[in-house]
Amino acid sequence: MELIDKKTIGKKLNGRLLLNKVLKYIFLLCTLVGLVVLATLLIDTIIDGWSYLTTDFFTNFSSSRPENAGIRGALIGTLWLMATTAPIAIILSVGTALYLEEYAPKNKLTDFIKINISNLAGVPSVVFGLLGLTLFVRMAGLGNSVLAAALTMSLMILPVIVVASQEAIRSVPSSIREASIGMGATKWQTITRIILPASLSGIITGIILALSRAIGETAPLVVIGIPTILLFTPTGVFDTFSALPMQIFSWVKMPNPEFQSITAAAILVLLFILFLMNSVAIYIRNKYSKRF
Repeated sequence: MELIDKKTIGKKLNGRLLLNKVLKYIFLLCTLVGLVVLATLLIDTIIDGWSYLTTDFFTNFSSSRPENAGIRGALIGTLWLMATTAPIAIILSVGTALYLEEYAPKNKLTDFIKINISNLAGVPSVVFGLLGLTLFVRMAGLGNSVLAAALTMSLMILPVIVVASQEAIRSVPSSIREASIGMGATKWQTITRIILPASLSGIITGIILALSRAIGETAPLVVIGIPTILLFTPTGVFDTFSALPMQIFSWVKMPNPEFQSITAAAILVLLFILFLMNSVAIYIRNKYSKRF
């Protein structure tokens, strides 16, 4: 007596193999759609803007004449903004994730806080702009300064880093924690020498995603009143500044067609800064992360 009907299994197996091939090509098509659109945008931007990446473009301030327009003020303002946003966001986010995962009691209040932080990741950026306008620009009296914008951007990207850091910290095996405590280490020593190095890869991945969002956001900057054109550069965190997204937002509305090419050149600079930031973060992640 045969326990296995080879004909029936053969028919079902052929159907499953066919379904597997169909799904494989559907997923490949989905991947190609994104890649082709991205490549088309990049090539079009490079063709339009490459010839405008001259020395004068980087050293001149913005101007109503396209031949004199540059990104000096916006570029330095963007560097100030990211240099201020990154440490604020990282310290607040990683600290929050460590508290929620390592110190907070396991109760309904903690679960409620975690759920709300996750929900904040989906809130539109313009809402964070309104929050920043109320808290930092008006109540704290910071005006449209680098610090006010950095605090607003930090609030916007905080949920992304917190959620990614929580997942990374949670993925460290509990046996590693118990072994560290069993060897006589304190909780803080276990966190700094075991948990953080082991979860660094996931934490930095979240930081990369969050900072990539922050550098290209325009809506919060518009809401808190960051100027689109500024003929000086900031020298401190309390100074007014402009940023590349605001400069691009201003130029793209200009009626002169030459400004479209200058806008493409500014986008290339913004993409290069983003690529550089991501490369540094990936290098740090690969160099210092530990796996168990």
